[in-house]
Amino acid sequence: MKSLILFLTLFSAGTVCFAQTDSSTAATSNAKNTLTLAAIYANDASYYGQKAAEPIPYVAAAAVYQLKSGLYFTGQSYKLLNDNTSSVSAAALGAGINFKMGKKLETDLSYSHSFYPSYSPFLQAANADNASLAFSLDSMVIKPKLTFDYAFGKTNDAFATAAISKSINLFSITPKDIITIEPAVSIVGGTQHFYQTYITQKKLHDSLLGMPLPGLGNSSTSSHTDSTTTTDFNVLSYNFTIPLAYNRSHYLIQAEYQLSLLSNHVAANKQINSFLTFSFYYQF
Repeated sequence: MKSLILFLTLFSAGTVCFAQTDSSTAATSNAKNTLTLAAIYANDASYYGQKAAEPIPYVAAAAVYQLKSGLYFTGQSYKLLNDNTSSVSAAALGAGINFKMGKKLETDLSYSHSFYPSYSPFLQAANADNASLAFSLDSMVIKPKLTFDYAFGKTNDAFATAAISKSINLFSITPKDIITIEPAVSIVGGTQHFYQTYITQKKLHDSLLGMPLPGLGNSSTSSHTDSTTTTDFNVLSYNFTIPLAYNRSHYLIQAEYQLSLLSNHVAANKQINSFLTFSFYYQF
């Protein structure tokens, strides 16, 4: 059951974001190889607390196969609910390894590659590749975590996330289940080169459809943003998440709410975002 709960961090942070997936399935060696499957619904896609100019609700299917050594492989497939042009809106494949560097220090190293169609509405579509290194401290009181991500492809961006969380057992309905909550707070810093490509692609796509580009400022503002805000490493967002989960020995059902407060350095105009996600996980 412990490894199933830890698997949730792979698809947490309010919504699934390929190139932003945290793959901390378990830092200790498992007693056996495990396969975990997931089905997910989200009202919008979060990329370090940011979101696209237009809502992009989606459903996703995901899988993680983890070996006893700590090596694991991941796969995800995404379908945008407002996209009728294809059955799959994006997909991602990845691999990683998690291990202990000390009695309580857990480390996770991973890489993923995402597949996006032309004119993808996802903010991160310019950065199809992502390398991640995460450190977490297994504390009885709170769990601090530090993650470094390097996203690259058409552009290159670096991100750092500092987070703390607290797992709380609420109550049980039967002797074989437990309801838990794990509130978390995180601060994200990074660059925003990806936003320049997103704006360019969206302007081109909307011009082909004869649509205006909503809520993204005038050309002079965009030019200033492209040359300053997106190229510097700044604080991007402050995120608060509250996941409520029903746990059984082999499966877990979770509802999660995320509130993201964006800093003044964020290229997008909106300063407050919220995300709601419902997930089902089953482990073999």
